[in-house]
Amino acid sequence: MSIAIIVEGKNDKSRLRHVLDSGIDICCTFGTPSSLTLHQLQQKIGDRDVYIFTDNDASGKKIRALLRDTFPDAEHIYTRKGYAGVEGTPEDYLIQQLEKAGLEAHIIYPDADSYPAYE
Repeated sequence: MSIAIIVEGKNDKSRLRHVLDSGIDICCTFGTPSSLTLHQLQQKIGDRDVYIFTDNDASGKKIRALLRDTFPDAEHIYTRKGYAGVEGTPEDYLIQQLEKAGLEAHIIYPDADSYPAYE
């Protein structure tokens, strides 16, 4: 299965890269995407399975709505309100959300002693 995750910016991408193997393509919108950017994302992603992982703030919700229209079959991954976006989400919570999305096979799990389990 070929997969692409769309995030807002390079810091989100960097954060996810720490917990996902290199087989997952992580694409950035770099803010609110224009119609040209959306078209370029469509071209780049092609027929791969798409996951949308934007911040839980007004800007992230606006971007998610645009992406939802462009990629209607995409799966959606959410971070918790109150976290400083995807880049500010604790690693254990990121992993939990990626597991919920069914991406366990692509997760790079840290040493079990590196942080407490998220409840």
